Amino acid sequence: MAILQTMPSLTGTTPDGDWFDRPMRWAQLTLAENDPVQYDVHFWLDFFKRAKCDAACLSAAGCVAYYPSKIPYHYVTPFMKDRDCFGELYEGCRKLGMVVIARTDPHAIHQDAYEAHPEWVAIEADGSPRKHWADPDLWVTCALGPYNFEYMNEINKEILSLYPVDGIFSNRWSGHDICYCEHCQRNFRNASGFALPRTKNAQDASYRAYVEWRQDRLFELWQVWDRDIRAINPRARYIPNTGGGALSSLNMRKIGELSDILFADRQARRGLEVAWSNGKNGKEYRATMGNKPVGGIFSMGVEEPYRWKDSVQNSAEIRLFVADGVANGLRPWFTKFCGMIYDPRWLDTVEQVYNLYAGWEPYLRNEAPVAEVGLVYSQHTAAYYGGDNATSRVEDPIRGWYHAMIEARVPFEMVHDELLDAEHLAPFKVLILPNTAALSDAQCQQIRAYVQGGGKLIATYESSLYDEWGQRRADFGLADLFGVHYAGGIEGPMQNSYLNLERDPQTGGFHPLLKGLEDAGRIINGVRRVLVEPAQPVNDTPLTLIPSYPDLPMEMVWVRVPHTDIPGVFVRAVGAGQVIYFPWDIDRTFWEVLCLDHGKLLQNAVTWLAGERPPVQVFGPGVLDVTVWTQKQSMTVHLVNLTNPMMMKGPIRELLPVGEQLLRVRLPEGRVVQRARFLRSGLSAQVTFEDGYLVTRVPTVLDHEVLAIDFA
Repeated sequence: MAILQTMPSLTGTTPDGDWFDRPMRWAQLTLAENDPVQYDVHFWLDFFKRAKCDAACLSAAGCVAYYPSKIPYHYVTPFMKDRDCFGELYEGCRKLGMVVIARTDPHAIHQDAYEAHPEWVAIEADGSPRKHWADPDLWVTCALGPYNFEYMNEINKEILSLYPVDGIFSNRWSGHDICYCEHCQRNFRNASGFALPRTKNAQDASYRAYVEWRQDRLFELWQVWDRDIRAINPRARYIPNTGGGALSSLNMRKIGELSDILFADRQARRGLEVAWSNGKNGKEYRATMGNKPVGGIFSMGVEEPYRWKDSVQNSAEIRLFVADGVANGLRPWFTKFCGMIYDPRWLDTVEQVYNLYAGWEPYLRNEAPVAEVGLVYSQHTAAYYGGDNATSRVEDPIRGWYHAMIEARVPFEMVHDELLDAEHLAPFKVLILPNTAALSDAQCQQIRAYVQGGGKLIATYESSLYDEWGQRRADFGLADLFGVHYAGGIEGPMQNSYLNLERDPQTGGFHPLLKGLEDAGRIINGVRRVLVEPAQPVNDTPLTLIPSYPDLPMEMVWVRVPHTDIPGVFVRAVGAGQVIYFPWDIDRTFWEVLCLDHGKLLQNAVTWLAGERPPVQVFGPGVLDVTVWTQKQSMTVHLVNLTNPMMMKGPIRELLPVGEQLLRVRLPEGRVVQRARFLRSGLSAQVTFEDGYLVTRVPTVLDHEVLAIDFA
């Protein structure tokens, strides 16, 4: 389809060279269809300036166009009349020196487009066209057919020919559920030999083929759009709204390869999300993006299933969510739905936060995180082992480890399971497999090489018991590292089961894994355990099983077997490395019940294997997310105060300061400290030096404090 008519390109200052790393504070204005007759463009440009925004994402095209498009069936809002809303905002942002990308949304079309091109619409399994679930006047498009590959590509090219934007950012570009249109049926059959699946069983061959084909098709679409965008403006990029952690539907390793910049669209907490969730977003994206910039999108509104899009969050909730993202490397991006201000309470919060981070900018241009612990996440495990239960079987073990590390104040990074090569694992003394069940033979060999070369490994439950497609092996892929063999089953749910704490038969003391638990005698067990057989006799183990016994009636609640020789953990040296294997779901159970004893076991496993000289130690009250970064001539330690009764269920009502913290920061070898100061309070840090560590005290932390160490 050719563009029928072109318009003169708008002028405006554009950044020189690659622009990706320049923006640090993003603004997004997502216009409603009737905004052209009601919103104040000058207000928004003035707000961008006051908030020191250096980049903007502006509504342009897709289901509604905000510029005078000449492409047939591209729905231009009738409220715009003779104006060019996108062009007005674009020009205004350029005059402020801002990077500008255009937002498109191709997931829905209007009735006239459907009547002219029914082949653009997604088809249900029963053959009916897919109506929009929220607006019955719209139709849902097929993401994998000609609407996106041809029609939206022409819209992208029209935008680039009219406005020299730096990129096009697409929302809801990847489709909604399986489409059974003629294009998808034909293309999938040609690629796989299968008919489109009618179920979502992860072990069904056709569904498994569909998952892979859909990814390939979307990556192909990404590259088609990006190629034609670059042909018009070599500096511009296509930027999909995509990505995430283990539950993300597109391969994050491939995303990291294709992207020059990306944005984490986890806009706020919902339900029982914990206060560190935005920091987790940063770690997950960084695992495959490396040093490439990633923006952290946060919404002004409440993010719940009821879709209150014109709502406003509490100021304290916004501040803490953004702070944890910034501390973990995300560049803040506020998104405002609708150009009207119905509730202005968020404006001062964003302006204050953005001005604060603008003042810290030299110390937020990070070069590398300082962390010696890596926590693996596996999309294959989620897709082919977790399936419909991926949240509980895959994500919850990750959350358990994540929370334990936050409580222990241990800096750590996320590691994608397709990046387990020596180069990517080199920074880590300790690697954690949180029920990373689905691993290929090649991945197992990479982990084996890591341990044999001196790496320390912690694994739980069914890690490596399945291949990368979720097929159960006869034995663990890492059986030689764990020192056990699969004995053919899972026990659980285990009611009223415990673990005995055992003394070393040689020394009479307790293993470092049991630090802080020496007076317990026994602790509660998990919920499920893998039946395993030790490869060799185990003469000393820190934990042994107490099997389940009745929990009712109360008169019958007494232990039947007070002691066994069944290990609750396997600790062993392998080559130059060490391995700790928990054959039970300690991490998942910790996330479910938050038993302090389980948290101590997880923390002790990490701190014992990591050794006595961690990158940072923080002593004091409260729950803090601690991250450490290096910049060109400085080093920073971020302390985000999560201490709050609403930490595990938002929204936070108020920020509650914590008291004095003692910091010990390991300095890079050969670097000389020129000065140290606290960015939030503006105070100089009173420091001493002990055995390669800088030692200081932080008087208090409200939401976000940063120790900035400048080197000579």
